[in-house]
Amino acid sequence: MTFRFVSGRLLLGSAALLASVLTACNSGSDKTAADSVEKTSAASPLKTGPWRGALKTQGQEIPFLFEVAEEGGKQVAYLINKGINGEERLKLDEISTAGDSTTIKLHVFDAALVVRPANEGKLAGTWVKYDAPEPYRVPFEATQSNQLFGAAQGQAQNFAGTWATTFKDDEGNTTPAVGIFKQNGSEVTGTFLTTTGDYRYLAGQADGNTVRMTTFDGNHGWLFTAQKQADGTLKGDFYSGKSGHETWTAKLDPNAKLPDANALTGMKPGQKRLDFKFPNIYEGGSISPTDPKYKGKVVVVQVLGSWCPNCMDETNFLAPWYEKNKQRGVEIIGLGFERSPDQKAAAQKLLKMKERLNVGYDLAVAGMANKDSASKALPQLSKVLAFPTTIFLDKKGEVRKIHTGFSGPGTGEYYQKQTEEFNKTIDQLLAE
Repeated sequence: MTFRFVSGRLLLGSAALLASVLTACNSGSDKTAADSVEKTSAASPLKTGPWRGALKTQGQEIPFLFEVAEEGGKQVAYLINKGINGEERLKLDEISTAGDSTTIKLHVFDAALVVRPANEGKLAGTWVKYDAPEPYRVPFEATQSNQLFGAAQGQAQNFAGTWATTFKDDEGNTTPAVGIFKQNGSEVTGTFLTTTGDYRYLAGQADGNTVRMTTFDGNHGWLFTAQKQADGTLKGDFYSGKSGHETWTAKLDPNAKLPDANALTGMKPGQKRLDFKFPNIYEGGSISPTDPKYKGKVVVVQVLGSWCPNCMDETNFLAPWYEKNKQRGVEIIGLGFERSPDQKAAAQKLLKMKERLNVGYDLAVAGMANKDSASKALPQLSKVLAFPTTIFLDKKGEVRKIHTGFSGPGTGEYYQKQTEEFNKTIDQLLAE
């Protein structure tokens, strides 16, 4: 089996969605052009205020909202994703203009929107991803608006509730999920939970018997559509970026749940400890769980990637948590699996993440973001199913718990339960 990237997570599965999410890059010349842009006297086409962006791909439109502002004499933008638990605002403060082209780098991700003025109050350009082996460019348009969709044409049916969901890729492989949707009039928000994490903030519209939900975090652009059938079930399509496509079905089930995330990954027979030594993100240093710094402490090992939105969600929880709790005798080690084979380039991506997300714990470059690299890096584990994976070590250095995936703040109560479980686990290990 090959690895498949879904919702910023790495999991075992078919290669169908891999083409859309992992195979995401642009040419080296694009990278050079974007990196070499310097601010000039050219006026930015980004007017202050709300904008509606739209990715044009697979015969579909994937809309999203962003806002342009002036802060400290500098132009910034915010990607806005609404969900069942409020909204997310991802700050984009690397914006540069040269000639008629403006490059907006997309938060921690190795990606950008490259735009130019079109008609009055409009932009046109390309969503570019730099960090995968094949060119990845998706046409993009934007207009000054704060409306994700236009007015609904039909009487909205009700899509609120908990849905037992199955995704099916083009090769016939299936993935279980739980859909959680809320609805206010024709406005629908929600997400999908899977065994490896969640699809983060989804927002959209119910129009008659059809629902559409989208999200764009800079690294993923997703569109979910479905029609309610006569028996009340849902049948629809999932479009991911440039070429990824799956179908999905769902049945209303308030008791729908997934397998225990703490039972999906374990240690190989006879193994109790992790044995690794990886270079840290600074030249000349290394990180191992046997280092004196970690002796006698509870240690959390976070398997992550800077390209992974679910990892971003977990890091946004862990970074402030660590600052509040490190004096209790607990440490965190982040093992970064990056898309670049060059160690220095990978370290730079992790360093950017560290700076943007205010990460105070240790980060190491552990390998490439693929099955073989992860398996080789952590051979004591039975398998690595997802980025992120969180491994808890007790004061003796023995592995006591392995949690696959992360349910982020876009999942509402599921996020709350997971963070409570995290704290309970740490408290128990510290008390021993």
